[in-house]
Amino acid sequence: MEEGGNRAKGLRQMESQRVPIDLSTLRSWTFITNHAQVLLAVARNPEATVAELAQAAQTTERSAYRVLADLQQAGYVRRRKVGRQNSYEINPALPLCDPTVEKELVSDLLRLVADEDVEGHLFQRPPQRLIRAPQGGRRPARLS
Repeated sequence: MEEGGNRAKGLRQMESQRVPIDLSTLRSWTFITNHAQVLLAVARNPEATVAELAQAAQTTERSAYRVLADLQQAGYVRRRKVGRQNSYEINPALPLCDPTVEKELVSDLLRLVADEDVEGHLFQRPPQRLIRAPQGGRRPARLS
């Protein structure tokens, strides 16, 4: 019994000598994924280097390269060469790939955090025309 009492006494002494934890050093988390953060960084500064996008998204440069490749492959971002530098454009018409917001578009996400400058960096697409569907409930076809 005495050994258990000594152990409890020792734990109480250790607890009273604890150093406060600096919460800023703990790993942080965010509601927005790396993909969304890089996309938003591109929206804010489409001429940014990958290093600048990584810094803005608070991720590594390697991760930013990977995320940009994913976004380009899926059609969310288009890269253009401007001299020796890249410039990026965002396609606002694509749906967000998230089951909780499945009916929302990239433009809806951008609107949540939009600066006035963001609109100038979107794909420039001609308006699409719709053909009326024949009676019978078929969906109208899209024409470019």
